[in-house]
Amino acid sequence: MTLAWWGAALGAVLAAGLLLVLSRLRVIGRPQLAVRVLPYVRDLPQVGRTPGLRVASSSPTSAAAGVFGPVLRSAADTVERVLGGAASVRRRLERADLDKTVHELRVEQVLWGLGAFALAAAYGVLKALTDPGGSLTSLGLCLVAFVVGVLARDNHLSGQARQRERQILAEFPTIAELLALAVAAGESPVGALDRVVRRSGGALSSDLARVLAAVRTGEPVGVAFDRMAASTGLPLVARFAQGIAVAVERGTPLADVLHAQAADVREAGRRELIEVAARKEVLMMVPVVFLVLPITVLFAFWPGVVGLHLTTP
Repeated sequence: MTLAWWGAALGAVLAAGLLLVLSRLRVIGRPQLAVRVLPYVRDLPQVGRTPGLRVASSSPTSAAAGVFGPVLRSAADTVERVLGGAASVRRRLERADLDKTVHELRVEQVLWGLGAFALAAAYGVLKALTDPGGSLTSLGLCLVAFVVGVLARDNHLSGQARQRERQILAEFPTIAELLALAVAAGESPVGALDRVVRRSGGALSSDLARVLAAVRTGEPVGVAFDRMAASTGLPLVARFAQGIAVAVERGTPLADVLHAQAADVREAGRRELIEVAARKEVLMMVPVVFLVLPITVLFAFWPGVVGLHLTTP
């Protein structure tokens, strides 16, 4: 196949894709029935509402799902059947505080895979212009790129969960001390929680805000903190929530419990810092050995080399 035929085929594919996207965007641009009706029935009981009545989001995932909805949904179902682990994904979504379902994450995985597939396909087309015999290799590379893109989104979700857990650990001592000060000043546990949540922001504060919302709906304080302990992925935060639940139920002095929890987290942070420094001791020696030491030797011996050069006849 000549270059002219390759150009014609790529142009036809591009034109067909643009026409498909434009035709679908015209349909998406029309106002939905839910957008026009729901503001007038928002106070009515929400009985029998289906996911199809949700207001369309402006995120790239929702836009792509609107254009290629059936294909993406079937591909997401296939990824779910192949990979499995919906419970693990749901738990990581909760730990990362992402307002998404497992199916929406699978759609994102498919999109990441298609992006990697497109990059590999572009590389394969450019390589085919110079070496037409490597089509099977390019196809295999595209399939591998798709799998790598799907797995990369899953790893990114795990990274988001770990990042949020690090933020919680960094915020925890301060939040615990503020709660202890509020309780020691005479506030009730719910009042201290409300005061701290209103005057702080962050990952742990958002979790405590959900606990406060559950308490205000009539749920006991101990039950709300027990649920927080069960949902978190951090043992320190789980012990903190269980300690507050036990202190509220049995009348233990809450301020002492909170101070002890904050001290435990700070001590755990120090131990982790020492362990990380011990594991990276060799890496810490790299700039000393390869940067500082050669410069020191150069400064020590260079004047002598210059002096010998000047005195040599």
